[in-house]
Amino acid sequence: MAAEIKKEIELEIAHVLFLDIVGYSKLSVNEQHARVDELNGIVRLSEQFQKAEAANRILKIPTGDGMALVFYKVPRNRRSAPLRSAAR
Repeated sequence: MAAEIKKEIELEIAHVLFLDIVGYSKLSVNEQHARVDELNGIVRLSEQFQKAEAANRILKIPTGDGMALVFYKVPRNRRSAPLRSAAR
C-alpha cells in the first residue's frame, strides 16, 4: 500500500477591488487606450499598491475597461488597504 501523504491546505482571505472606466465604450479607440494607461498609472502610484507589489501580495488582472486587484496575505493591521486604495 502506498504511503499516504497528508497535505495541509492553508486558507487565505483575499480582498478584491474591481475598477471600471465609466463611459469606456463611448470613447474612441485612442481615448480608450489613454484612459486605461491613465488608470494603470494612478493605481501603480498608490501607496497600497506599491507596498503590496513589493511584498508580492497582489494580483492585477486587466479586464479591458478596468481591472481587478486581488490583495492577499494581508496582515491583520493592513486589511483596510484595498478600501484606502479605492478611496484615493
